[in-house]
Amino acid sequence: MFDDEEDLSEKELKSDIALFESYVNGDSIGFIDGDRIESIIDYYLLNSNYPMAKSAAELGITQLPFNLIFFLRKAQSLAGLGMISESIELLGQVDRIENYQSELLLTKAALFSQIRDSKNAVKFYLQALEYCQNQEKDEIYVDLAIEYENSRDYDSAIKTLMVALKHNFKNEIAFSELCYCFEKTHRFDEMHQQILKFIDDNPYSYFGWYQLGSYYLRKDNYDKAIWAFDYCLIINENSGAAYFNLGNAYLSSEKFHQAIESFNKCIEIDGEDPLALCYLGESYENIHEYELSKSNYQKSIELSPEFSEPWLGLGIIADLQENTGEAIVLMNKALELDPENPVTLHLIGSLYLKNNDHEIGFNYIKKSLEIDPSDMDCLKSFMENLIKIDLLECHDFIHSFNIKNGQEIESWLWEVNLLWLLGHKIDSIALFNFCVVNDPVKSKELFKINAELLGCNELTDLVDLSE
Repeated sequence: MFDDEEDLSEKELKSDIALFESYVNGDSIGFIDGDRIESIIDYYLLNSNYPMAKSAAELGITQLPFNLIFFLRKAQSLAGLGMISESIELLGQVDRIENYQSELLLTKAALFSQIRDSKNAVKFYLQALEYCQNQEKDEIYVDLAIEYENSRDYDSAIKTLMVALKHNFKNEIAFSELCYCFEKTHRFDEMHQQILKFIDDNPYSYFGWYQLGSYYLRKDNYDKAIWAFDYCLIINENSGAAYFNLGNAYLSSEKFHQAIESFNKCIEIDGEDPLALCYLGESYENIHEYELSKSNYQKSIELSPEFSEPWLGLGIIADLQENTGEAIVLMNKALELDPENPVTLHLIGSLYLKNNDHEIGFNYIKKSLEIDPSDMDCLKSFMENLIKIDLLECHDFIHSFNIKNGQEIESWLWEVNLLWLLGHKIDSIALFNFCVVNDPVKSKELFKINAELLGCNELTDLVDLSE
């Protein structure tokens, strides 16, 4: 019986749509019941046909000017046409619509949101919450939270999203926005706890497990990231995004064959993507399958010629194959596309040093360290080369570097070594003692920097080398 009633309703709507479209084309139209006009408007709004929705709303206003719902529908149509100020002006004439007050306030809030007036948007979302049904509230709280985000009031956004999840613990948009706000405010422990709570409440939520995997990937906890993305794929085996991130976790944990399998699966599902192809090339590079690696890097470049990473990958392979000149050309292309990339600057500098072009090489590495002074591999490359050429210049560099950037024990250990080599043993011992007090484990790295210092009791007595 109900199916017959539904079919009849659809037939009546189709008939009304045909009648209205004839009217738009110039035919006359008689009086139409207000509910039927509203159904016509809703049909066009749902199909994003805003010009026709506007015309139908104007028909409603003409025939039933006392029915304010048609003013609301016209305002929504105007908004869809991008006529925001006209829509706001029209709604300004409507203070209250019985049975539609929540929708009226939400429309006003959405309009102010579109013109980046978060203050008024927040005001109307809060008013709407007083009129809406409980089952609608979680979605309104999400919209309200996004307005707080637009104003960079992340604390208010977090509180609002927590309320949204209390109303509907399955609301994945609220959960996603909450994770975003925690990330923006660097509240990672709270973010982790909320992800675990969401999974407890929704154990079969692909999205929850995906967020957990992304969290662990960001924290460089690759084993747990792999575990979480595996759960994602149990829930949705056709997720290219989960395979991509799984591949990323395998690549970062040097499980290159598993990374290759994951990236290939990602490409099989989602098609060829420059980043997936680049990471696939890097995975093949690490198992010395250089031709396969180059093939994937080149495919990545064909899809996105302005993407610097595959150019860098091709340069690394050229260097591994002892084609240093070609490697420099390829890496300079990567640098041209991403001129402030410290990794590329470091690698190019190392190639020039390898060719004994010390001045050029040192300049590249210095620039890399200016951009990323925490890169101790880059600093090591610089120091190991300069120390062979000029001890005094090497000391002056590391001393200035440490005054400006000395947050890593390793950089201070280089200065300990230089002071000792230059004969300033008292200063060297005092600085090494400072390093040991701050980090006794890392301080042992001094004897990797210069193994001959193992024979210097003044230094070895300061640290326990037995562990």
